[in-house]
Order: sequence, then structure tokens, then C-alpha cells
Amino acid sequence: MYIPRIVITSGEPAGIGPDACVVLAQAPWEADLVVAADAGLLADTARALSLPLAIERYEPSQRPAAHRAGTLKVLHIPAVRAVIAGQPDARNAAYVIGMLDRACDGCMNGEFAAMVTAPVQKSTLMDAGYAFIGHTEYLAARTRAALPVMLLLSDQLRVALVTTHLALADVPRAITRERLRTTLHIVNMDMERHFSLSKPRIAVLGLNPHAGEAGHLGREEIDVIEPVIQELRAEGLNLQGPVPADTAFTPQFLKTADVIVAMYHDQGLPVIKHVGFGNAVNMTLGLPILRTSVDHGTALSLARTGKADVGSLRAALKLAVDLTGAGSAHAGS
Repeated sequence: MYIPRIVITSGEPAGIGPDACVVLAQAPWEADLVVAADAGLLADTARALSLPLAIERYEPSQRPAAHRAGTLKVLHIPAVRAVIAGQPDARNAAYVIGMLDRACDGCMNGEFAAMVTAPVQKSTLMDAGYAFIGHTEYLAARTRAALPVMLLLSDQLRVALVTTHLALADVPRAITRERLRTTLHIVNMDMERHFSLSKPRIAVLGLNPHAGEAGHLGREEIDVIEPVIQELRAEGLNLQGPVPADTAFTPQFLKTADVIVAMYHDQGLPVIKHVGFGNAVNMTLGLPILRTSVDHGTALSLARTGKADVGSLRAALKLAVDLTGAGSAHAGS
């Protein structure tokens, strides 16, 4: 039986990432789990949560083996400074970036089948001088991907974004024909590649209220969105739109679409977080590697308290296991 080796980056050391890694280690998985982290931090976290954890140092030469409950293979990367729960330290930014780089490079060279990322504290990374606006953009630059596409998904809904971490005032001019065309090609390709959807049904939202109301509420639909949809339909893509955002998320309409493509961050994400928060997954399309992540932040106030909800990281890991072809992959209860 194929056992995928999946690396999990434990994220901001002062947040709930280490907690989630320790909790997920308590169940068996049909994958070889490797957590990139400071081994001492994980041991301290297990003690704080009163959970059993036998830590094994990861060696790349080891043969992949299904994860055993209560154990954890650790790709040890030492933290620069002592970690205090709930108190991020910019001096540990290099540690966080080092985890991401090591995991990403391991995916690129075939050492790992996928990477799953716990949340990072973006403000701390930026305070330390890193040009870091998000995992999506950072990993795209690291892998030299032309355009990363953020996809949020739950059991009920898939939402991809044309633009991600931009000020709202900058969104209209960022939605060019070229960007939209490339985004839709990537969504179509990766829906087929990762989810085995033949000719996926893609619903493209308008930017403006009522999808522009025939130009009376904005011309982006007429000048950009509609021409691209018509062009790609002629290429064989199964597209509908531009669809007004206030009707696209109704249950009846969602029956007609496999994925919704929203124009900007807060057009699509509030809906999926409403229906799936705590169990939704953030996946990056358009990368040469498979990467999944959580749908939430570092929850600093919950670190080491035992009160953190690890459902999203569990869902992200399960999706990575499933998409790497492990068949009936699932976590134990």
C-alpha cells in the first residue's frame, strides 16, 4: 500500500500551530507524518496539554510508514528564542521562514508528497523584515509559480479567488483580462488534476453589485469579465457568469457549480467561513506542489490552553492525504 510522506509546518510557535500538531498526532493516519518544528517546543506543548507524545527525529532515508497514534516524527528546526505562548517574537521569524523553506524544497525535490501549513503571524514576519503577505504568495515565489490561486473548500462549497491580499481600492485595476484568463485556466486544470472533475462547472462572479447592472454599476463585467468568459467557453471551458455575488451562494444555484470564482477576498471567503469555519481548508492552486492549510489565524490567546479547535488543520491534513492517492485515507477518531 502506498504511504504518502506529508510534511506539516507548525507555524507561529507562540500560536496554536504546535498545539494542533500534538493533538493530531494522537490519532493514526494512513500517511507518514513529519512535523517541521523545534522538537523541544513540541515536547513542551504536549506536556502543557497533558497529552502523551513520543518524539522521533526524522531522517529522510527512513522508509515511509503509517503514522502511529501518540508518536510524532519531527524535522527538527531549532527556534532562535525561547517561545512564550501567546507572545510572538520577531526574532523567531527566521525559524518560521526556515520551516516553510525546508518543507517547500522537500516537496519540490520529491521528498514529501505534500505540505500542510499551520497558521503564521504575518505581522511578526513583516516586522522582522520579510516581504510576507501570505503563504500563498510566498510559496508561489519559492516555487516560481506564475500565478497562485487561493481555493477555500468545505464539504459544501469551493471558492477560488482572482485576487487575494489586496486593499479593496486596488482590486478593480488588478482584475485584468490576462489575470482572469490565467486564473480560470488554473482553476479548470487543478479541478481536473486534483479532484478528478471532468469539465468542471465553474461559476464566475461579477465584481460589482448585480454584476454591474448592464454597465450602470460599473463596467468591469462588460470590459473584462464577460469577454474572458466568452473566449474561454470557445476553448471548451465550462463557465457561467458573470453571476451576481448575492445570488451565487444560494443553495439552488450552488447545485449548478463545482466551484465559485470570486473576484476578491471578502467577496467569497465570508460565505465559506460561515458554512464551514473550523473545518474549511485553504488550498493553493497553480503550484507545482500540493499545499493545504487552515482557514484561520494563530489564535494566540488559546495557545497551550487545550481550548483550540484543531478541526481545520485536521481537514487540511485529511485532504492532503486523500489527494496524494492514499485511497481510503482517514484519521482515527
